[in-house]
Parts: sequence; C-alpha cells; structure tokens
Amino acid sequence: MEDTNIQKAGLPAQAGKTLRGTVVGVDMKDTAKVAVARYVKHPKYKKFIKQVKKFLVHDPENIASVGDKVVIRESRPISKRKNFVLESNESATK
Repeated sequence: MEDTNIQKAGLPAQAGKTLRGTVVGVDMKDTAKVAVARYVKHPKYKKFIKQVKKFLVHDPENIASVGDKVVIRESRPISKRKNFVLESNESATK
C-alpha cells in the first residue's frame, strides 16, 4: 500500500523528502491539507518554538480523513500549490 498512491500519480518511488503530519482538511477532490509541525530553537532566547506549515497533498484514492497521522513524500508539481503525495496513512494501519 505504501507506493500505490505514488505509482497512481505517475511518480518515481524514491523522489524527494518524506514528512509526517496530521490531516487538517479534506474539502477538495483528490487533495488533503496536512499540517507538519517542527521545533526550531530561537536564536536569541534559546527557547524551542513550534512552527507549523500546511501542505496540499495529492490523495487520489481519498483515503485520508481529518485527524489522521500520515506520511507524505515530495514529488513533481501536480498543481500550483500541490507538490506532495500521500504515501501512507499511519492511523489506518493501527
């Protein structure tokens, strides 16, 4: 199941970065909005700050639902803002 979405999108299996995130929206056809959080150390105050970035992810089978933990992989541009493909749904496997 891991590479099925990537193959359906016509993409190579080992292309680009892999990120983990949480699905925050599934309002569009074949697309999910995934929030990826990372912690960055403030240069002056040395405190760790949580930064969240939202990515539009290609989900051709519409298997993602809000709140799922997913793994996404960078790919070729699919549309203007969509550069990632849903690789696997970690919430569905558990």
